[in-house]
Amino acid sequence: MSYKLDLKVGENAQIELFSFPNPPERPSKPEACGLRHLAFQVDDVEETVFYLKSKGLEVENIRVDEITGNKFTFFKDPDNLPLEIYER
Repeated sequence: MSYKLDLKVGENAQIELFSFPNPPERPSKPEACGLRHLAFQVDDVEETVFYLKSKGLEVENIRVDEITGNKFTFFKDPDNLPLEIYER
């Protein structure tokens, strides 16, 4: 069983802490040990994906959070680490 904890930081930021029983050791996957990834809240995931792709970035398919119903997806930074865009 995995767990998630949301910590509000000020008025405009949030830290999410995840616990996974057997995370993969790969540091470049979203559910890996250590720093999982950074997420950026956007107003419109589809619009942001279009913009990122127009700049030549590869972006994963858009997913929907099962609990909140919010849309999100991942792309990679120049060091090949995952970055998330999340719609609220």
